[in-house]
Amino acid sequence: MKILFAFENPLPSAEADAEVFVSTARHLAGLAGECWLHVPVTGPANHRAVAVLAGMTVIAARAPRRPAVLRHFLCGLTLPWRKEFRQADLVYTRNLWVAWMAILAGQRVVFDHYRPWPEQVPPLQLWLYHLFCHPRFLTAICHSAYTLRKYQELGIPSDKLVCIHNGFEPARFAGHPAAEDARRQLGIDPGRKTVVYTGRINHKKGLGLVVEAARRLPGIQFLLVGSYGEGPIEKLARGIANIRVVPFQPAKTLMQYIAAADLLLIPPSLKPLAEFGSTVLPLKLFLYLAAGRPILAGNTPDVREVLRHGRNAFLCRPDDVVALAAGIETVTGDDALAGRLAAAAEKDSRDFTWPVRAGRIAALVSEKLSAAPAPKGFWNRTQSAAWIRQSRRWLVHLIRTRSVILPQGTLLPAPSAPQP
Repeated sequence: MKILFAFENPLPSAEADAEVFVSTARHLAGLAGECWLHVPVTGPANHRAVAVLAGMTVIAARAPRRPAVLRHFLCGLTLPWRKEFRQADLVYTRNLWVAWMAILAGQRVVFDHYRPWPEQVPPLQLWLYHLFCHPRFLTAICHSAYTLRKYQELGIPSDKLVCIHNGFEPARFAGHPAAEDARRQLGIDPGRKTVVYTGRINHKKGLGLVVEAARRLPGIQFLLVGSYGEGPIEKLARGIANIRVVPFQPAKTLMQYIAAADLLLIPPSLKPLAEFGSTVLPLKLFLYLAAGRPILAGNTPDVREVLRHGRNAFLCRPDDVVALAAGIETVTGDDALAGRLAAAAEKDSRDFTWPVRAGRIAALVSEKLSAAPAPKGFWNRTQSAAWIRQSRRWLVHLIRTRSVILPQGTLLPAPSAPQP
């Protein structure tokens, strides 16, 4: 099996999309035959660094780094002209434009992405339907069952869709320090319970809710790790004595902050999923699972695919500061509960590593390459009417907000599970 991986953004990168794509590609290449990575690079040093990072031959895309729109356009437009494109059995991409160009040029495609595009940008629905139903479109790997359902609702055959969750790199936990050692190294008070959030700090992550909870819990220290400067959340946290906002950290130091936690936090808010559409099953969740620390998150549709309240995490009602504060007090105040949740999470993490993900994808792709094309789905008048109606709603939203992502309104959580 020969795979041409196509990534449209510069590498190396600290962004989650780059980690997902490069980690999957690196481990998948070890299970395939010859592989290449088509990506924008600048200069010999960057070329070598990316090749080491990806563990395969790098093909420099004929595209500038800026502007991003032109870079994406040229990455797709020039890809079919590379000799590796003709040598490969398939193109593996996360970019719809690249997928379309590869299909038009006669190549087979595997698409790997987290966004539920039919729901977030309704005008794309008809085009997405025809792209995904094309015989040379082998499969769409969705990062969540939530996203997969949105494509099914569009009428795309289930044989074209699969949910394979993301993962983490087990090697990151080599030499993982004990909590006491990590706190000493970081200058954190060892006598106070510590709640840790890691990830990009901005208003789209539900962190305003966390700041308000911290105000109510002055005896607990909160570490928000991943600041890129003075933004709305940094301003909101200013002057609150039990909140420490920490700049973005390299991987090694980030693991120290995770190890220092009594509780790892995924802000329990529907906004990242429903309003901004920027997060579906956050990547940090899989790293948290393996950390040996209890996790608190929101009872939201995507998170419930992996986390179970009272078994491997504590889930609270989304966007409810009272419920969040109570949940933090419950877990940090009950060592037996915290230990049970942490142990179950660590056990579950073994199914969510990058090598495991790559193995599942390799088996799937091998099967798809030898299988007959899936039957085409349906597109009827009812779907056309829904497409037009949703596209109008999207257009009104775009004019009013200048945001291309259509919010999904209120996504009600499932009934709360009994408290553990």
